[in-house]
Amino acid sequence: MGTTVSFQRPDGQNVQGYLAEPARAAGAPAVVVIQEWWGLNDQIRGVVERFAQAGYVALVPDLYRGKSTVEAEEAHHLMTALDFGDAASQDIRGAVQYLKTRTAKVGITGFCMGGALTLLAMSKVPEIDAGVVWYGYPPLDFVDASKIKAPMLAHWATQDEAFPIATVDQLEERLRAAGVAFEFHRYLAKHGFANETAVGVRRLPITQYDSAWSQIAWDRTFRFFGMHLQ
Repeated sequence: MGTTVSFQRPDGQNVQGYLAEPARAAGAPAVVVIQEWWGLNDQIRGVVERFAQAGYVALVPDLYRGKSTVEAEEAHHLMTALDFGDAASQDIRGAVQYLKTRTAKVGITGFCMGGALTLLAMSKVPEIDAGVVWYGYPPLDFVDASKIKAPMLAHWATQDEAFPIATVDQLEERLRAAGVAFEFHRYLAKHGFANETAVGVRRLPITQYDSAWSQIAWDRTFRFFGMHLQ
C-alpha cells in the first residue's frame, strides 16, 4: 500500500501526492503518474501500486487538491477549473524534482486528461527522462515539440470520441518534424480502454475497457520504461 506525501513545487508551494514504493526502493527508477479527470481516486492509486509492484517508485500528484468524483459533470467542472500550464510546470515538475532527489531516472505517464498533461509536461519539465501518453492530448498549439527532449511512447484508440485519431496524425507530424524520439501505437478500441472501471452501467458511453488491448499496452509501457529508466 502507498502513502500520502508532501513535496514542493518550483515556486515553493506544497502539494500532496500518493506514493507507492517497490520492495527494493533504494535506487529504484521512478515514475510520476497523472490522473484522469476523475481525480486522485482508487483506480489511479491502483496504477501507482502496479508500478511499485513492477519495481518503480511511483507518485501521483493531487492536482485537484483532495477532490475527486464519479460524476462526469463534476469531473468536467474540475478539469475545466484546472490551470494546465500551472499543473504541468509546477505540480508535475515538483513531483519529478522530488523523485529526482531519490533516483537518477524519472519517467512520466498519464491517462485521458493525464495523457494530455503528460504531453504538455514533456515540453515544460526538462528533468523528465521518458514519457508514456495514454489516449489524451492538449490543443496542439500548446505543444512545443521542439522542447521535448525525452523519448515518448503513446497509446491511442482509433474509436476515441474524446480525442479523435485524426488529431493524433497531426501530432505525429509535429513530433517527427521536431526530431522527437517517439513511438505511437493505435488500438481498435474506445477511449479509456486501459481503465478497468470503464465497464458496466456506470461507464461513460464513449469509454470501454478492453482487457486484451490494455495488457498489450501495459507490456509495451513496461518494456519502454525498462529501456529508458533502468
